[in-house]
Amino acid sequence: MPDRGGGPTGPRIRVGRPSRRVRTLLMTLGVLAVLAMLFVMFAGYWTDWLWYRSVHYSSVFTTTLWTKIGLFFVFGFLMALAVGINIWLAHRLRPPLSAMSLEQQSLDRYRMGIAPYKKWVLLAVTVLVGLIAGASASGQWRTWLLWVNGVPFHQYDPQFHKDVSFYAFDLPWYRFLLSFGFAATVLSLVAAALVHYLYGGLRVTSPGARATGAATGHLSVLLGIFVSLKAVAYWLDRYGLAVKSSDFKATSNWTGLRYVDAHAYLPAKTILFCIAAICAVLFFATLWRRTWQLPVIGFGLMVLSAILIGGLYPAIVQKFQVQPNEQAKEAPYIEKNIEATRKAYGLDESEVSPYEGEASKDADRKQLRAEADNTASLRLLDPNVVSPTFQQLQKVKDYYSFPHTLDVDRYKTPDGKEQDTVIGLRELNADGIPEHNWINDHFKYTHGYGAVAAKGTTTSTTRRGAPDFIEDDLPARGQLPDYEQRIYYGEKTTQYSIVGGPQKELDYSSRDGEKTYRYQGDSGVKLSNPITRAAYALTFSEPQILYSGAIGDGSRILYNRTPKERVEAVAPWLTIDGDAYPAVVDGRIKWIVDAYTTTDGYPYASRTTLGDTTADSLNDQDGERSVVAQQNNVNYIRNSVKATVDAYDGKVTLYEWDTKDPVLKTWKKAFPGTVKPKSAISDSLMEHLRYPQDLFKVQRELLTRYHVTNPVTFYSGSEVWQVPDDPTNKGNSVPPYYLSMKMPDQKKQTFSLTTTLTPKGRDNLGAFVAVDADSESDSYGKIRILKLPSDTGVPGPQLVQANFNSDDKIANTLNTLKLRGGDSEIEYGNLLTVPLGGGLLYVEPVYLRGAGTDLPLLRQVLVSYGNKTALESSLNKALDVVFGQSEPSDSTDDGQDNGGGGGGGDDTTKPPTGDATVAQALKDAAEAYQDAQDALKKDPQDWTAYGKAQKALKDALDRAAKAEAEAAKKKGQSQGVGQQDQKQSQSADKADDKARREDT
Repeated sequence: MPDRGGGPTGPRIRVGRPSRRVRTLLMTLGVLAVLAMLFVMFAGYWTDWLWYRSVHYSSVFTTTLWTKIGLFFVFGFLMALAVGINIWLAHRLRPPLSAMSLEQQSLDRYRMGIAPYKKWVLLAVTVLVGLIAGASASGQWRTWLLWVNGVPFHQYDPQFHKDVSFYAFDLPWYRFLLSFGFAATVLSLVAAALVHYLYGGLRVTSPGARATGAATGHLSVLLGIFVSLKAVAYWLDRYGLAVKSSDFKATSNWTGLRYVDAHAYLPAKTILFCIAAICAVLFFATLWRRTWQLPVIGFGLMVLSAILIGGLYPAIVQKFQVQPNEQAKEAPYIEKNIEATRKAYGLDESEVSPYEGEASKDADRKQLRAEADNTASLRLLDPNVVSPTFQQLQKVKDYYSFPHTLDVDRYKTPDGKEQDTVIGLRELNADGIPEHNWINDHFKYTHGYGAVAAKGTTTSTTRRGAPDFIEDDLPARGQLPDYEQRIYYGEKTTQYSIVGGPQKELDYSSRDGEKTYRYQGDSGVKLSNPITRAAYALTFSEPQILYSGAIGDGSRILYNRTPKERVEAVAPWLTIDGDAYPAVVDGRIKWIVDAYTTTDGYPYASRTTLGDTTADSLNDQDGERSVVAQQNNVNYIRNSVKATVDAYDGKVTLYEWDTKDPVLKTWKKAFPGTVKPKSAISDSLMEHLRYPQDLFKVQRELLTRYHVTNPVTFYSGSEVWQVPDDPTNKGNSVPPYYLSMKMPDQKKQTFSLTTTLTPKGRDNLGAFVAVDADSESDSYGKIRILKLPSDTGVPGPQLVQANFNSDDKIANTLNTLKLRGGDSEIEYGNLLTVPLGGGLLYVEPVYLRGAGTDLPLLRQVLVSYGNKTALESSLNKALDVVFGQSEPSDSTDDGQDNGGGGGGGDDTTKPPTGDATVAQALKDAAEAYQDAQDALKKDPQDWTAYGKAQKALKDALDRAAKAEAEAAKKKGQSQGVGQQDQKQSQSADKADDKARREDT
């Protein structure tokens, strides 16, 4: 049996402290862990700093960051100090614990429990409230910068005669200070009351006095501070009435004093201020009287006064003084609101002119036809419809794409004349990359290539109904001057790319194969530093950035690549327009971004919600066209900044545009050197600047009511307009349209932004509004309003579209066109409105989208003037028919001409698509095109198959063109003979039309 004695059976193991080496190792690991945690926490700040430094706007980052840090520590410290002092003071004023009551005995275990940790509890509480208060205060960095850098408006409110800057810059900061004071006082009061209760200064169930004298004095001072702050709040509320929103005349955004505010609320606030001040003195007096009787009575009086004077009295005034004669009582205040609103939104210089809307019966139709050519360059190419056509004809590869809505700009023709142009960039489409992997997504496919532009007023002479390109192909070539075609920054470029390193990029593909490229710009952040790479690996949650061999010397990471995103980042105090548009300027593609300064503190000016006001049928279809608003609910707006973003190197430049805007002057003081003067805008850039759409949308929404300056008429609401629904896009408001035109008081065409307005609840036209959008024009920004008589029935967009749809001949022609295309789809373009000879000319292009394809081509043009409508194969023909210069064409003729806006081109009418030879040739062309696309999808390197398909496509198109020419010649001859017997054949034509309708 083994020995079971008590002696030791082996060596004794001694447990002691770790060796010095182990302790050093553990401490090192601990320090490294802390550093790693700090690196993870602050990697985002580090990468932000690197990005701002790369775009040369590091001052924006530092100013913003230090302002936030300063506010965080100052207000965090003040909150912690206020709460901490009151906790310490309540503990210091605790009574001696003699004659313990049952209540105090039950609290004794809590006192004993926290006694050893009192200092730590005090520190924890103060730090917690300080952190919360500091974080809240740091979010007020804009309010602080506006207050400390505020510039006067030199405009004064009509009630208190204070400069508008007081309401826009000062009052928001005072309100923040007041809310902070309330928070600090309430937290201190709660904390002090808890400490007093814990240590016996306050008693709930114990007999005798409910509070010691020390506790009474301490809490009464805090209550006195609270009531004093309430008095200050009442005083500031007086000024707040000038920027207070209220419901009036069917709007919830009415701002400013009304009769009840001036005669009831304003005196009530003054009386309540006096009562609160007296009540505060009574609370402070408790330090000597040591009784709550008077302050409680005073506080009760203040509450009762707030109910009676602040609530009941204004209701009585409204009910018995205002409502019986509201129009007369409110008229002076309506007038103030109208004046302030028109100033705040830049409507005060708009001109309203009466316009009949109907041409005189004695008007010379031939002269009207001639005026139609000169009044406007009517844009037949709808940028919202033809994007798929750009995609099909110019995308070239699936990894390229164009925006859903193209842009309208102006470029000079070879003879030096300005021409309305539809333009889009061939941007990188990440969804179309053939094979997704990290290298392809972020190293190989990095940029788009080239701009594609087409004339806005004509269509191609070789491609039936297709755009007439002035810049196309890959690489792009045409009428535009030479420029850097690579597009690294664009509206669709949302993912990061790493360029300039050992991994080469795909530049573009051609028949000779793929061309490679290495980025030569200086944008982006260098990744040569391993710490920088680690920071970006954390920021983008992509560890391969840290160790990938594809990153080396010269590698740069590009991100924040959309134009609006870059401008918003370098100028976080601006509101960004929803539509950034490209322009070829000085050998580069520049994105032009309109930016606004706003405030919601303009006294008496009604507010508007930017997100709702700027929504229409364009940005509802394309989410990229939404306004980027720092402040969505505003009552003052100015297009104060024009910004550009270079599509190659991403350089952001801010230019001052509104030199008088006090809000911009204030932000320039806060961020000196970030905005260049207006004089720095080059002449070549100035040619492409235009009046922004979102600002015009806001203004037209306000004009529906504020075109009226008479308060009586405004009150009656008899002249209220509305933005009509888009007749071709149900459920969305009609967007404003850019086109070159002249208003009745202008001598020549001006690039303009136009819209129509209808009377509220009706579909006839109420007004036509145009603003001069040409930045080089002396009258840039001038709003002209043609006001139609309210007692006439001039049709608006909805009624015009309804007239088109209800016309039997038009319907038959469109149905025939659809059937010939194999059950194709008809798509209506922008319905343009132009004042002409006292009436209104409506023009709408009609596109045919072939069955099973996404290739809308212009086929017909609808025109309406007065009570006459026409559907023809060209604008020139339709204008001739409407103005009685020619007879309507055969309804089966769907040919096109290259003459577009204003009838400037010659008719080159195509034969009917029903011709068998033409139809077969077009069918062969479609098959050849599809074969080419299939060949590329099957093997992108198989250029032999692609070349064969392209040759077949060319042959088919040549056959179609030849057949069309022969048919046109025959048709011309037959028309020449037919003109001699035209009168005799009119009855037969009518019979044929009737039979055709029945057959259809």
